[in-house]
Amino acid sequence: MAAAGEIPELVGEFVDMAKQYVREQTLEPAKKLGRLAGLSMAGALIFVLAAVFLAVAGMRAIVDLMPHGAIWSGFGYVLSSLALLAVTGLVMWRAAR
Repeated sequence: MAAAGEIPELVGEFVDMAKQYVREQTLEPAKKLGRLAGLSMAGALIFVLAAVFLAVAGMRAIVDLMPHGAIWSGFGYVLSSLALLAVTGLVMWRAAR
């Protein structure tokens, strides 16, 4: 049993140990997780922008390969939409495996 004079010192030591534990076990891992989440979001944004740019480039290539005219241009847009849908389905099918 601790003497009456040692109790304030033991309480202070307990508070310091509790602060250190909280800092080591919760705050530092949360900071690392936040950093990882930020980098993941940035990477996802880059992939989305790349996919959009590739889709637009593919659409323009398909439309340019078609004969000139309003009907053929519209058909090029339909073909590019179907191609983009097929690529999206392929990516989702492979991601689910």
